[in-house]
Amino acid sequence: MEDKNKQQKINIELSDEIAEGIYSNLAIISHSHAEFIVDFVKLMPGSPKAKVKSRIILTPEHVKRLTKALTDNIRKFESLHGPIKETKGDGMPPFTMGGPTAQA
Repeated sequence: MEDKNKQQKINIELSDEIAEGIYSNLAIISHSHAEFIVDFVKLMPGSPKAKVKSRIILTPEHVKRLTKALTDNIRKFESLHGPIKETKGDGMPPFTMGGPTAQA
């Protein structure tokens, strides 16, 4: 008799396009009673416009599991590389993001 707690193996495929990843330096999170929506945005220095590069829709239960996994991975990262430096402010990146200021 097989152990009921034994986890089933899942074969996860990763296409070349998805493996390249998408750069994001801003995440906008909203939620309803049934789901969380995370929009990953690429904000470019000096540009007044930003594009949502990816939208992920998650159940509240999955968001909680993801939060625990991220917390654990941050702890592991910081134990190897030291604390991650956080910028002060309201959590939004500065408009120029440290890049040169455009002048006419």
